[in-house]
Amino acid sequence: MLKKELLLEIRNLVVEFKTESEHVTAVNNISFTLKQGETIGIVGESGSGKSVSALSAMGLIPAPPGRIRSGEIIYHSKSKGTVDLTKLSADEMRQLRGNELAMIFQEPMTSLNPVITCGNQVMEAIMLHQKVSKKEAHGKTLELFKKVKLPRPEQIIDSYPHQISGGQKQRVMIAMAMSCNPSVLIADEPTTALDVTVQKTILDLMLELQREQNMGILFITHDLGVIAELADKVVVMYKGKIVEQGPVLDIFSNPQHPYTKGLLACRPPLDKRLKHLPTITDFMETNSDGNIIEKEQTVQEAIHNAVITTEEREKWHAELYERPKILEVKNLKTYFPINKSFFGKASEFVKAVDDISFDVYEGETLGLVGESGCGKTTLGRTILRLVEPTSGLISFKKHDITTVPQNDLRALRANMQIIFQDPYSSLNPQATIGDAIMEPMKVHGLYNSDKERKEKAMDLIKRVSLTEKQFYRYPHEFSGGQRQRVCIARALSLNPQFIICDESVSALDVSVQAQVLNLLNDLKSEFKFTYIFISHDLSVVKFMSDRMIVMNKGQIEEMGDADEICENPQSEYTQRLINSIPKGRLQDILNSIDKKKELEV
Repeated sequence: MLKKELLLEIRNLVVEFKTESEHVTAVNNISFTLKQGETIGIVGESGSGKSVSALSAMGLIPAPPGRIRSGEIIYHSKSKGTVDLTKLSADEMRQLRGNELAMIFQEPMTSLNPVITCGNQVMEAIMLHQKVSKKEAHGKTLELFKKVKLPRPEQIIDSYPHQISGGQKQRVMIAMAMSCNPSVLIADEPTTALDVTVQKTILDLMLELQREQNMGILFITHDLGVIAELADKVVVMYKGKIVEQGPVLDIFSNPQHPYTKGLLACRPPLDKRLKHLPTITDFMETNSDGNIIEKEQTVQEAIHNAVITTEEREKWHAELYERPKILEVKNLKTYFPINKSFFGKASEFVKAVDDISFDVYEGETLGLVGESGCGKTTLGRTILRLVEPTSGLISFKKHDITTVPQNDLRALRANMQIIFQDPYSSLNPQATIGDAIMEPMKVHGLYNSDKERKEKAMDLIKRVSLTEKQFYRYPHEFSGGQRQRVCIARALSLNPQFIICDESVSALDVSVQAQVLNLLNDLKSEFKFTYIFISHDLSVVKFMSDRMIVMNKGQIEEMGDADEICENPQSEYTQRLINSIPKGRLQDILNSIDKKKELEV
């Protein structure tokens, strides 16, 4: 069994950021330790201070406006002995960073240089910290690419970041982080934007590399399901403070703090059908003095109170499928040419949507799920004619919309709206959110004056749980979850009957995600919407959907009742998707602990 020496000690760390008007304490007096071969999961929603804690250890806090006000970060270095990282100079930190301390960031596309090949970026890191030639660095990089299981490593070493998938880019980042055999690896939300199948392979890879090198891992995430199968210990952060920490089994089997209970409860379960997802506010409130008031409720009680009975579900389905069909899709194909002949004619195609047929009933939520590249987003955009179909029929309320001229599509889109994945890029940064919500009403000539449009916008802002004061603010003044609420309000401003939600909660913390999913369901009940809900997260799609379509390589792999597909998947592809979802069950944690013990021996 490998000996677990102490690697990192965070002692009473306080980090603050100075703005023009105030000092913000992002990390407030936190302490924990990391040993060799140990994985600590740091969890909490955006703004909890988890990433700032990690950046402090790496010496990457931007100064100004940030600074470590007090505390120690003691690192037991292979080369320098025991040092306090907060006392090292920039040059001394550079010698450790990337060599003994490595970090994998959340978004690999922004971490990789777009004009340098993937191989050269890893080679640069190797030559910076190791006295080797370019030829030796090339050989080490190729070996690393094979170790992180990149397909076609000889080609990827000469590829640019935009030429490979998100999961492959993340593997390149892991190869770069592992290039100098670090003692401590900090992984900051490294799998948030990845499909569950790719996520599972990345997590398995990190644990395999950890065992080989006996390194300590700080794994930062908002998803306790991921932590359950990865971590030895859990640190729960809320508003800059550690509210709870301990062994992973203790945290999951007997959470003490109401915030931890909320995080555990708000993840959509696969084995139950819920009316609504529990949220943080079901377990705690914050009074005017900022003190937490706990509500007497267990995680099990919150989930039990939200469960829909089989009788309720059967009654709803019986009523739903007696309604008329609002959308009919028949033999739909959307092909993109990739190679052309000498005469300019397409000779090869990507079949993004390949002969797909299905119907959607009024008031139904139809889920579309599958890995990146399966065609689900292209299908959604083709239905709205944001992408032109190659062939097939799209009938909305008995009207064939594939034949509608482009100039006439504006009127159609008032009735068919889309909510995109990234709310920030969907909003004009120079327009207030009030103007953003009023703009579609102006374009479509709704209401008689700006005064009436403003009244409607104000009403929508309140319906999505924002305040009237926020009408005059700009997108950068809001959190990700609040911006998504603005996008929902804007979509509702035209009183549509049909809405496509395209990965509209994928980038949100699980606690905020639960609030937005509940909001979408509440609005559906109130306004009688019909949804197509697109996501790579099968548990989220199952919670939202009446029926579900599983897509793979442009085709329908499986279609049917959402509960039945999750309980009894018929295709191997669907089974693989379900098995890849981190479920956070106690038995899974026990199995993971047993497996780690066997491997250590």
